[in-house]
Amino acid sequence: MALTPLDIHNKEFSKAFRGYDEDEVNEFLDQIIKDMELLLKDKREMEEKVAVLSERLTHFTNIEETLSKSILVAQETGEEVKANARKEAQLIIKEAEKNADRIINESLIKSKNIAMEIEELKKTAAVYRIRFRSLLEAQMEMLDSGNWDQFEKLEEDLKNEKEQIETR
Repeated sequence: MALTPLDIHNKEFSKAFRGYDEDEVNEFLDQIIKDMELLLKDKREMEEKVAVLSERLTHFTNIEETLSKSILVAQETGEEVKANARKEAQLIIKEAEKNADRIINESLIKSKNIAMEIEELKKTAAVYRIRFRSLLEAQMEMLDSGNWDQFEKLEEDLKNEKEQIETR
């Protein structure tokens, strides 16, 4: 067990013949007591500082661990955001491609329908011109022949032709 200043102060030495000078020993012991008290005081202060610094070190170690975890979580979240953005971009591209294909197909179908309608109109116009020409030729023949009895028959044919054209 370590000596305390009180142990040194209370220490009694036995007297011997031709021993040490008692005042000199007591003065030396007093000096040791003072030095030891200072050393113990310094030791307590150092222990308190060590405790405070250990506590701060623990605190900063905890902060460091928390920051490390936060950085890892942020990195993982960033990677997830990037991955989700890539997936979303791919979905948008696929959707745009589908819409483009649909629009192109609809346009092709419409253009084919319009082309078919144009062909039908051309055929109808050609038939109408042929009939109109034959009607005019018949009228001219009738005018030239002077046969006005057939005029009524042609007039009826003309009405029938007109009704057929209008019903189409």
